[in-house]
Amino acid sequence: MQPDHHEIELTVNGTHYRRTVESRLLLCDFLRHELGLAGTHVGCEHGVCGACTILLDGDPVRSCLMLAVQANGHTLATVEGLAPAGGELHPLQQAMHAHHGLQCGYCTPGILMTMTAYLTEHPSPSEDEVREALSGNLCRCTGYQNIVDAMMDAAARMREAP
Repeated sequence: MQPDHHEIELTVNGTHYRRTVESRLLLCDFLRHELGLAGTHVGCEHGVCGACTILLDGDPVRSCLMLAVQANGHTLATVEGLAPAGGELHPLQQAMHAHHGLQCGYCTPGILMTMTAYLTEHPSPSEDEVREALSGNLCRCTGYQNIVDAMMDAAARMREAP
């Protein structure tokens, strides 16, 4: 192994991976290029837009601000892990579809991951609380109202789910 490379082990969407990565490889690039999980979008590369948000041990993080080596030993979730293969969409995805909460869709994966963590901790949010939770995710297309409506609906769907 070269001196600027490290072996990492991590679990992503329930699958265990072991890879050798460069020290400077960003986590978003690792997910997209090494694992083929292209749902993690790269927008600003400064942690401002939220498009690259994933869950690290259940907490939302900006994968453009983390190195892949920092994820060693951790459990990650990306948008690809929200709905099982061939299964029904996650309640957040169902609500975004039902309320037309996306247009171009570039921001959607980050919003879904942010709100997955938020609604897990806050199952009955107010509309203002949802807006605050979404404030770290930028969307240039929708004007946010449909996203907020979708998140309110998703919260209700998640409370009703077994």
